[in-house]
Amino acid sequence: MTTAEPRVGARVMGAQGTRIGRVDAVFADYLLVRTRGLLPVDLYLPRSEVRVREDGALAIEADAATAYERWHRPLRRAPHD
Repeated sequence: MTTAEPRVGARVMGAQGTRIGRVDAVFADYLLVRTRGLLPVDLYLPRSEVRVREDGALAIEADAATAYERWHRPLRRAPHD
């Protein structure tokens, strides 16, 4: 694992190596990820759930369906408040 920081445009890969989406914005405690597909969805991924791979992509320990269930809703309040 590398110590690089997540960046806008980075690919987000799921547990089985499937692509979840791309990072749209980087915040202090979470990443805004836009899923791929005909109807893209915004996911609010906690940074604690993400690791940076050697190739620069980001990896999470969840598949696309689990990621959607956990993180498809906006945060109720800003995590830094």
